[in-house]
Amino acid sequence: MEQQNVEKVYQALDQMAETLETHDNTPYLDALGAAMEYILDRDMEAVTEQPSLKQQLDTQAAVFDKQEYKKEEIRKGIQLAILKGMKGATQQQHMLTPDTVAMLIGYLTNKLVGDNENFRMFDPAVGTGNLLTAVLNQVEREVHAYGSDVDPTLIQLAVMNANMQERRVEFFHQDSLRPFLLEPVDLVVSDLPVGYYPDDIQAAQFELKAEEGHSYAHHLFIEQSLHYTKEGGYLLLVVPNFLFESDQARALHTFLQQHAHIMGLLQLPDTMFKNESQAKSVLILQKKGSLTTAPKQALLVQLPSFKNPNAMANVLKQINDWFEKELSALKN
Repeated sequence: MEQQNVEKVYQALDQMAETLETHDNTPYLDALGAAMEYILDRDMEAVTEQPSLKQQLDTQAAVFDKQEYKKEEIRKGIQLAILKGMKGATQQQHMLTPDTVAMLIGYLTNKLVGDNENFRMFDPAVGTGNLLTAVLNQVEREVHAYGSDVDPTLIQLAVMNANMQERRVEFFHQDSLRPFLLEPVDLVVSDLPVGYYPDDIQAAQFELKAEEGHSYAHHLFIEQSLHYTKEGGYLLLVVPNFLFESDQARALHTFLQQHAHIMGLLQLPDTMFKNESQAKSVLILQKKGSLTTAPKQALLVQLPSFKNPNAMANVLKQINDWFEKELSALKN
């Protein structure tokens, strides 16, 4: 992957989004989705009826006609444009999973799926599709991928993001805490939304509903994710560090003891977050089944700064050793 190509992708998308933003008086992120749609389908009726606009967009999109880009170059270029559009966004859910975290989850995915030639993967809080496609780009296997999000702008960006990378992903535009027409998958990866879930009637369908007041969305997402995971399947979830310390933590801990094995908890570097309350970890779960057993020792790691290569190398060796020891023991 070349950074120069990432810049070319970003600049073309940014120019097209700004053109459509000005012309149609639409928010940048919506315009960005329309720009990607136009790159993929040059016969969009809304544009072809306006020759001057079409000529301008064709000139800006020419960079995609002259050169083929790697999937990661496209993803990173789209990511830069989305980050620009999210600057100053008032909606808390308009967040991107950092690339370093996405790379870590991709690395863990490869460890967990092992020698499986194909598997099914689901992100119930897919957002713009950045985490899901970043993982797909690291896994050289046949993957049937699914994603869901309630936000119309984000799901449109996710669809265009996957299409631009020529990734086959089935998306659901719905409240991800409602039922899906989806068979359980082998792996769930997700950066869980943190906060309260406003629909108390729907929350009442969950074991992890609050006894009083609103339920925690991140708790309900964990239960929902386990529901749509096969027995023996895995979950890689980005969760807040206070997950097991909140007022509803006891109920969550009891629920996990009943339904899952806690395989590990990787605390992300403190330097990634503005304050302690925003700090997160990667929680590794396995859904219990008739043939599953808990690891003898969970993988508990405090990750150093990703900018410290020596310290990271030591931690990765520790993680590799754990997988070699624990997973091989579980499979025998």
